[in-house]
Amino acid sequence: MLAPATLSLRPCAGLVSCQAERSFSRGTPSLLLPPSSVHSRTSTRGAQLRFVSSPPLRAFAVESNQLGSSQPAEKAEKPSRYYFVVANAKFMLDEEEHFKEQLDERLRLFGERKREQDFWLVIEPKFLDKFPNITKRLKRPAVALVSTDGTWMTFMKLRLDRVLADNFEADTLDDALASNPVDLHFEKPENWVAPYPKYESGWWEPFLPPGSSKNNA
Repeated sequence: MLAPATLSLRPCAGLVSCQAERSFSRGTPSLLLPPSSVHSRTSTRGAQLRFVSSPPLRAFAVESNQLGSSQPAEKAEKPSRYYFVVANAKFMLDEEEHFKEQLDERLRLFGERKREQDFWLVIEPKFLDKFPNITKRLKRPAVALVSTDGTWMTFMKLRLDRVLADNFEADTLDDALASNPVDLHFEKPENWVAPYPKYESGWWEPFLPPGSSKNNA
């Protein structure tokens, strides 16, 4: 006859402590203890099991003025490039029959597409002082067609033919289109044999830079 089995229960401080003790007795750490807990217990074998967590990390707000030179400095705006063709005023405004049609057509196209105008006529432009090799070949007064569109200016150079071309940089549009005051006077031809009327003086005024004074012919 078998003797009745006896079940002995001894007090335990808590589920976590008991599991930690059993885990230690097996030689492996307990998986039930969170990494942030701290628990110390002496086992029956005299060994001590300790779990130590690292202090929590804290975030601090920093004012923008405390960042100092760590922020990259704003890049300065680069000067814009302008392209031009230039010839004497009589050729550009009084003799070249197709010049007005070219400008009128481009201005109409920009209006239909709601594009901002990027070409102007400049009478006696100041930027010519930077091009002595051009000015010594020009009759004065001179007129330049200026634009930020280099491709179109290449086309206009081929279209007008008897013009000189180059380009330059300027910080502002006002600097690029600055001009010297001059009065234009073109004599009317005695015999006009073309089947269409001659252009009226001042046809170029819509193409002058914004705010420029009218130049009467």
